[in-house]
Amino acid sequence: MGSAVTYSNDAKERVLGVSHDTLLAHGAVSEETAREMALGAIRAYRSDYSVAVTGIAGPGGATDTKPVGLVYIAVADGPRTVVARNIFKGDRASVRSQTVSEALSMLKDMVEGRL
Repeated sequence: MGSAVTYSNDAKERVLGVSHDTLLAHGAVSEETAREMALGAIRAYRSDYSVAVTGIAGPGGATDTKPVGLVYIAVADGPRTVVARNIFKGDRASVRSQTVSEALSMLKDMVEGRL
């Protein structure tokens, strides 16, 4: 139905409807933000399912509490939203590849009723 690349907090708010308060309280890389992104995608695209990803692929951007490789993946079907916290290892390309693989696996599990 559609897709959105929302690196900035402003885009997360405008395009996916992530709450400004959520971003202030928890940050862009958080379970709460991933959940709101997934639900926002369902609303924006009127889709049956959505996948949202927010994380730090590196090489920079890490903090003491949010290391490189930290990725939150959310899948939603409207009534249900499941968010997984992941710490992937490797360089930027590896983190991104692992993220895609896990996101698709989670979506498949949700569609097939295993999640």
